[in-house]
Amino acid sequence: MLMVMTTDPGTPRRAPAGAAVLREDVTEAIRAAVFEELAAVGFARMSIEGIARRAGVGKTAVYRRWKSKLSLVLDLVSALATQGLPAPATGSLYGDVRALLEVASHALRHPVASQVIPDLLVEAARHPEISDAIKAALLDSQQGVAAVVVRDAVARGELPASTDPDKALDLIVGPLYWRLVVVRSGLPKGYLDELARGAVAALKA
Repeated sequence: MLMVMTTDPGTPRRAPAGAAVLREDVTEAIRAAVFEELAAVGFARMSIEGIARRAGVGKTAVYRRWKSKLSLVLDLVSALATQGLPAPATGSLYGDVRALLEVASHALRHPVASQVIPDLLVEAARHPEISDAIKAALLDSQQGVAAVVVRDAVARGELPASTDPDKALDLIVGPLYWRLVVVRSGLPKGYLDELARGAVAALKA
């Protein structure tokens, strides 16, 4: 029986009747199952039953944590936003841009992400809540990284102080996103190097 101790070790106190203790390993199994289920069947066909079956738990374990599949997906997308991308600090604009492209390319080429992101973008047109969460996960965090890259480049004298971080993000990540998520083609050898050089040249122009 779960007991909660007071400051006096000799007087144990029972947890309130009906209090639920949510096991973290079960929560993580459900989260992993959601990503797998999204990649396998998409948001529209995804179900709580399918998630529970893939996670090896009962439906009630899912419903104890989230009231619906929409709230579950929103929670996961929002969690991605809080993780963010690490801001590179290579000491040069080209190095920072190249490092950012490397991280972004690995993320976008992940087999689950490559299936989940396009599907969620389609669903975002139907669900404003998903649209807001996607914006936070895919845009806001990357805007913060781009702002750091631009700030450091300005401090080194590589870019003018008037450089727009949003434009920088478009120039750096936009072509990569188009190729990997929209066109869904591979990256030729040296592509990231060329893309980094092109983005740096455009920012300095």
